[in-house]
Parts: sequence; structure tokens; C-alpha cells
Amino acid sequence: MPPGFGPIAGLAVGHSQDERALTGCTVFLAEAGVAAACDVHGGATGTRELQVLQPGHLAGKIHALVFAGGSAFGLDAASGVMRWLSGRGIGFDAGVARVPIVPAAILFDLAIGDAARRPDADMGYQAAAAAGSGPVAEGNVGAGAGATVGKLCGMAQAMKAGIGCWTEECAGTGGARVRVAALAAVNAFGDVRDPMTGRLLAGARASPGSRDLLDTAAALRRGQAPAGFGQPATPAGNTVLVAVATDAEFDRLALERIAAMASAGMARSLSPAFTRFDGDIVFALSCGLTAVAGARGATVEAVGAAASEAVAHAIVRGVTQARSAGGLPGLAG
Repeated sequence: MPPGFGPIAGLAVGHSQDERALTGCTVFLAEAGVAAACDVHGGATGTRELQVLQPGHLAGKIHALVFAGGSAFGLDAASGVMRWLSGRGIGFDAGVARVPIVPAAILFDLAIGDAARRPDADMGYQAAAAAGSGPVAEGNVGAGAGATVGKLCGMAQAMKAGIGCWTEECAGTGGARVRVAALAAVNAFGDVRDPMTGRLLAGARASPGSRDLLDTAAALRRGQAPAGFGQPATPAGNTVLVAVATDAEFDRLALERIAAMASAGMARSLSPAFTRFDGDIVFALSCGLTAVAGARGATVEAVGAAASEAVAHAIVRGVTQARSAGGLPGLAG
């Protein structure tokens, strides 16, 4: 399939960003609720309400998922999404009120743009209001507005990254085709490689004025320490956030396995992946449970394999579609 996210019936995606501050948020809306799970990697995560994704949790579905910049400050964007959903009577029925279930995850983008301006509840509300089922914008938008890659030598030698999307299909039951879409907010400590050729695409540069890439993984193997290692400037501000959505029907236990399989796509495109400086998370969403008629079936293995492929390509799109910003070069000009 061509690059892009979906569309996946029952799921809408919206971005909101502050282009001067270089930060923003991305919202996945599922007004009817969807089953969801996640697979957490890296050592620097920032999250809200991840416990609701556990198989034994009373709330069986989520109504939105939020990705935001701004480090922990950006978790406030989820409050705005809750307000948007609540205003429409959407949420878990708690008897006296409907409570929207909105997990969130953040990435660190405070080192580019204006660190004093971060995603807040109003920005989350705007992203929810902007959500639709049409083509999803890529590059310097939403949670990718301030995303960067290649921070081995510090921000001066990093490159601009952003949002990337990709969709795959696999065989479902009864001859149906099942769609598996991935969106990645690419803000990695390391570099991004083309999974098909192994060629480095974006990452740490040899000098602030150079486009030559160092190869972070090779430099680490040679013993080069990250800029600021062991000091307050230790490069802990990195995260790749991924959402994989399918129109096949799965419960949360199956989605946990799909998220784990999808994370293999991160390892194919990120070099190195899952460092202690990264807060990488893969979310898996099943929109088949929202289909009123004809929910599609597929095996966990088929969808997981398609998800891994989609994630690998979405991460590549996260750098190839990013424009130069904040003094850092991007591959899209």
C-alpha cells in the first residue's frame, strides 16, 4: 500500500502544534471505544493512565490516545481531549457521569524551539476537534513538531524528524484483507536506517555544519560517550512513540503480543534502539470491536508481522518527511 495512515474505520486522527515553539500533540479518537494494549521499551518513558490497558482493568476500552511533546508537561494535553469527549457524552459509564478513558505518552522536545511553551489542555482539545478519517499529515506536525534524531554529540549535531505513517495489509479470515496502519513520532537518541538497505538516512552529524553522518551505533561500540554523559546534560530526552491500528478484532491479550511484534519494526529502523535515554512505546489498537457489521478476523501472527513492517517504514517516513526547523536540517528541505 502507499504511505499513509489507514484509514481505519472507527478511528480518527488529529494534530495540533505551536510552530514557533516547535511542539505539539497528536490524538487518536475512537468515540465508540477500542481495545488497546502497549509494549514499553527504553528507560525514559513519560505516560498517563497506562494501567487502563492491562487485561484485567475494569475499563475494557479507551476513547482516545494522546501523543504529546513538552516532556511531562505535555501530559496535560490529555485533559483537553477528555473535555472534548465529555462534551459529547463519550466515555466509560460510571453511573453519575461518562468518564473518557484517555491514555497518553510524551516525548522530550524542550531542547528545540521555546521550552517555556508546551502542549496543554487547549492544544489537546484543538487536536481532538481537528481529528478526522482523511489523510494524516506527516513531518513537522502534532507530536512531531519538535522531534529530532541523532543526539550522540548533542543537539547542535542532531537532525530534524517528525511524524511518519505507513499502512500494510495482510490476509484475514474468509479471504478478507485486514488493514494495519502505523503512525510514529520519531524523536530518537540514535539514528534512522532504511530497513530495506541498511543505509543511514538521518542521525548524528560529524559537525554542526555537516550532513555527513557519524553512525551512532558504531561510535558507541568504539567507546564514544554521549554528550553530557554522567552530567546534568545527560541525553535523557528521547522517545519514539508508535501507534499501530488494525480493523481486525482482538482482545487486549492478543494486542499485547501484536504490540510486542510491532516493536521489531523499531529495532529494524532505529540504530541503536531502546537505549536508557529513550522512552519508546508501541501501542496497538483494535478497531474491529467497534464495527457494527462484519468485524474482520485475522491471526495475531499475521497482523503482528504486518505491524512490524508498517512501523519500520513509518519511522523512515518520520525523517524523510521532516523539514528543517530550529536550526537543524531535515531531509524534506
